[in-house]
Order: sequence, then C-alpha cells, then structure tokens
Amino acid sequence: MSKKITNFSKTHKQYVRRLRTTKGLIIFFRIFVLVAFVGMWELLAQTHIIDPFFFSCPSRIVKQLIQMAQAGTLLTHTWVTLYETLLGFAIATVLGYIIAVALWWNEKVRKVFEPYIVVLNSLPKIALGPIIILWVGAGTKAIVLMCILICIVITTMTMMNAFMSVDEGKILLLKSMHANKFQIFRKLIVPNTMPDLVSVLKINVGMSWVGSIMGEYLTSKAGLGYLIVYGGQVFKIDLVMAATVILCILAYLMYFLVSLIEKKYGRK
Repeated sequence: MSKKITNFSKTHKQYVRRLRTTKGLIIFFRIFVLVAFVGMWELLAQTHIIDPFFFSCPSRIVKQLIQMAQAGTLLTHTWVTLYETLLGFAIATVLGYIIAVALWWNEKVRKVFEPYIVVLNSLPKIALGPIIILWVGAGTKAIVLMCILICIVITTMTMMNAFMSVDEGKILLLKSMHANKFQIFRKLIVPNTMPDLVSVLKINVGMSWVGSIMGEYLTSKAGLGYLIVYGGQVFKIDLVMAATVILCILAYLMYFLVSLIEKKYGRK
C-alpha cells in the first residue's frame, strides 16, 4: 500500500490555516448577527421603544411556543405543514424532471409545449386557488396541489434548459460511437446536469414552503399557515411570530439537507 503523504510545504499549511480561520470567522459572524438581532429586538421591546403588541419579542415568542408544546398543538400544526411541504416538494421535483426529460427527448413536443410552460410559469398561482379547491376540494389535497403547481414549472424549465445546454460536440461524439438516445441520456446528460438538479432542489425548498403556506392561507384547519392567519385575525402577534420562527427553522433544516447533496454533486 502506498504511504500517505504528510509533509506539506509551509505555504500550503498557511493557506489551509487561512481557510480554516476564514470559515471560523464566517460561522462566528453568522451567530453574532443572529444573537445581536434577537438581543436588540428584545431590548427595544422591553424598553417599549417598539410596542410588543404589534412587534412581539423573543421572550414572548418562546413563551408562546412553550404554551403550544404543553397544549400538544405545536407538533400537530408543525407536522401538518411539514407533511404537505415534503409531499409537494417530492412530487413536483420528480414530475418536473420527468416532463423535462420528455421535452428534451422529443424536439417537436418541446416546441409545441414550451410556450405554454412559459405562460404557466408567469401565471400567479394564487389565482388558481379557487379553481384548485373546486377540483380537489378543500384541505390537504388542495394545499399539496398548490405546492406542486408552484414548483413543477420551475423544475421543468430549469432542467430542460440544463439538458439543452449540454455540449453538442459530446453528444455528436457519442452518436458517432453508435450510442442510442437512452445511452446518451444516462452516460452524458444525467452526470452533466446533476449540479443543475441540485440547484433546482435548493430553489424548490423555498418555493415548496411558499406553496404550502399559500395553500393554507386559502383553505386549512391546521398547519403553520393556519396559525399565522388565525393569529392575524385575532391580533395575537406572538402566535404569528412563533409560527414564523418554526417555519424558518424547518426551511433551514430542509435547505441544510439539500446542501449536503450539493457537496457531492454541486458545481466545483
């Protein structure tokens, strides 16, 4: 077995040290900004420079979360929204990818449907809310469908453009070696567009949460979007902010999982 090289030049060690220092500083300032923001917010509320009734404050949000946890409603509402978001995210990403493959596979089909996809992408999805409710009824199905409609067009357009941008010379080379379309797709298109797929996943993380919350605004009896709407209606800003904090945490965790995939398949 070959021996592991452990002797590095002084310049290389300094470079690695600078990278570690920079990474540490970035993490420190990220935490510092968050702590400073929360601390300033609490201070302004406690000194009544801002009205806690309208702006709430971290201590009141924590108190609200504890009350919801004790009542057993926190996990219930969180799970409802998380389930709707993950389901819409998964279905939209898979279907969008399949549609993009179909459009890439057949040029005539792509030319026919591409203008309609562009129009659908520009259409405000909230306008389809009443129609969606009439189609599938109120509740989870309508919310998931709203989430799918928001994400699927973005997935389709992004992946289709990624497929089309693969070097034509490489495709011709494979064709000269008598590779069929499936082999070209599997050996060339898929590996070359993995970074684009990761980018789509990152975009869909945010858009799926937008879709599920938007759907819960229209029709829901449970979920974080429901809590935000209800809290606004009864002027319970603490409830609104508590639900928003949970949304931020869940969205960050979902984005973090995608970032782990990006480390392996993202652009170098």
